[in-house]
Amino acid sequence: MKRRHLRIYRKRRKEKTLILILICILLIGIAAAERIGCIDMEQFISDKQEEIPYQKVSKTAEENTEKYYYRQLPEEQKQVYREILEGVRNHTEEIYVHDTDADETNQIFQKLMKDQPDIFWCDGTATATTHKGTESYTVLKPKYFYTAKESQTMQTEITQVAAKWLAGLDADADEYQKILYVYEKIVDEVDYDESAPDNQNIYSIFVNRQSVCAGYSKATQYLLEQLGVFCTYVTGKTTEGGNHAWNLVKCNGDYYYVDTTWGDPVFQQEEGEEISRDTNQETDTSGNKTNISYDYMCCDDTQLFQTHILDKDTQMPECSKMDCNYYVVNGMYYTQYDAEQALGAMNQTIWTKKSATTFKFSDNAVYQQAHDDIFQKELAKAAQNLADYYGLSQVKYQYIDDPRLHKIVIFWQYS
Repeated sequence: MKRRHLRIYRKRRKEKTLILILICILLIGIAAAERIGCIDMEQFISDKQEEIPYQKVSKTAEENTEKYYYRQLPEEQKQVYREILEGVRNHTEEIYVHDTDADETNQIFQKLMKDQPDIFWCDGTATATTHKGTESYTVLKPKYFYTAKESQTMQTEITQVAAKWLAGLDADADEYQKILYVYEKIVDEVDYDESAPDNQNIYSIFVNRQSVCAGYSKATQYLLEQLGVFCTYVTGKTTEGGNHAWNLVKCNGDYYYVDTTWGDPVFQQEEGEEISRDTNQETDTSGNKTNISYDYMCCDDTQLFQTHILDKDTQMPECSKMDCNYYVVNGMYYTQYDAEQALGAMNQTIWTKKSATTFKFSDNAVYQQAHDDIFQKELAKAAQNLADYYGLSQVKYQYIDDPRLHKIVIFWQYS
């Protein structure tokens, strides 16, 4: 009985030993499985981070420091701006940027397009998708109108024409003269046409010579930046409700608005304004062209906001001076009315046989006072002087009376 008992005891001991061995094996297996799974997960995350093909930037941050909208961005958004800019210049289909908000990415893209007038192969149309994860990012897909090769050919055309246009500028021109030259050059060379192809970019200006406000404003910016004059692109509406674009410039240290589109007589005609005179580049008493409207050639806030409305949330510096305004510079701007002075200005035009006398008044009160006296008294005196001086039996003249812009222009005929 004793031996039998021992045998039973040993059998149970073997079974217990076997069980312990199996338990150890299972524990080792579980531990190994947990360790391998953890390694795989870490590797997956690491691979995912490395796979995000963020747009590489070759340009330095300093290259955009003069760009108006770029300067307004916080540092982290400036990085996104540079990534988008590099991608768009390279015609990248999918631009991966360090941003976690698709709407913010799109807003940065719109600001970039206002800063970069030379980018004509897209207009800011794009889709932006944010991908959330351990590291979130956004993919911007711009719409390109031309391939990289096509764009390069078109850019060559633009560069050649722009260089030709600027070749006519005096090498000693100051900032005001540069702004005036570009203003007149674009108006002289381009016709306003809403049906013009590429009318949202500068190709329509330099090559097609037909465009709308977006083309005019971007071309103004493009040329002035080449001349070293600060200029940026501004968008908003007219007081009639239509979308519109113009420019902000800096002249002699102060900010002014410039609207080249509204200087074009073709635009004025399309807007329904009567232009009942020959647009053959006649000159006024200052030697400048009478077929061009200069009301928005360096004007202040007061002048601009009678007819223009900024886009919401657009921050622009105050434009409070008129020192570089075309009419001020050329002695045609009146802050008060003097009948003798008005008659003298008309007589001076007649004696020098210039085509037009222009009166630009600072506000409506001065304009109304001048209007009544000029048309009731002084204009008749000037017409008689013209008849006497040139021996005419009949005097003919035309005029523009613009109460909105507080302006009167009289066009004289000498035969």
